[in-house]
Formats: sequence, structure tokens, C-alpha cells
Amino acid sequence: MTTTVLPSANIDTILRNTPHRFPFLLIDRIEACEPGKWVRVIRNVSANDALLPKVPLAQRVMPQMLIVEALAQAAGSLCHYSGMMNTGRRSIMFFAGVDNCRFLRDVYPGDQVVLECTLKRAMRGVAKLVGTATVDGSLVLEADLTAVVRDIEPEPSLL
Repeated sequence: MTTTVLPSANIDTILRNTPHRFPFLLIDRIEACEPGKWVRVIRNVSANDALLPKVPLAQRVMPQMLIVEALAQAAGSLCHYSGMMNTGRRSIMFFAGVDNCRFLRDVYPGDQVVLECTLKRAMRGVAKLVGTATVDGSLVLEADLTAVVRDIEPEPSLL
């Protein structure tokens, strides 16, 4: 059995496949993805980031909930590439749950966060995923995520 790992995707590809825009787009590059299985995404944290608190530079940290959101956006990319989004009609994805979330360290400007998500199960538009965020191999966050995909345009009538 052959597995297909997609090549990396830059910001242009990400923008075509996600509704998020600056300043709330929290992923910079899809490093690799095996549809239906896993994705690895990069987030570069900058001191000039609009979402970082405006405190002295030495005290700036990326808010923990934004790390969760970045992980959710990475999971959304995996769901997109896994074919969960309806190509014939417009679909929307939202997150229905974050469980077993553990924060283990802070993320600072200059850090490169590697976000990895694994699809555990997908059925009837509901996906269960597990994800981690790391910086330099050190675990920052781990969580179980639940995503839901729904069509926002009605199915064409058969009349």
C-alpha cells in the first residue's frame, strides 16, 4: 500500500483553503500532510505580531488560547486535504470541542512552533483529532480536538 504525502504548502495555498485572514491566520506553512492521517504545520512567532500583548519585549508570550487556535487551524487544514470539505457546495468547519488540553511551556517571539495533528476518526462530518505543539522539540501543548463540517448552501433540489 502506497501512502501519499503532499508537498509543503506556502501561505498562498493556505489562504485559498481557509477563511482566516490577518491578523487571525495563525499558520504560516504546511510542512507536510498525509491526507486522512496527519499534518505538520509551522507557525513563526514574531515580536511584531498583532496578537501579542503590547508589553515589554522581554515579557511577551503568545497567549495559550492562540496556540490552541493555531492547532485548530492546522487540524482544519488536515480535514480539508482529507476531503471532508464538500467541493460542490460551500462548506464551513468549526470546532466543537477541545479536551484533555495541557500547556507545558510558554511560546516567545522568535520561536517556531511546529503543530502536528493526527486524524483519529471521521464520520458524518465529525472529526476527532489529537494534536501537539512543539518548539525546538520541547512540548508546548497537547490536546484532543473535535471538528464539525457542515454545508452552508442547501443541496440542489431534485425537482
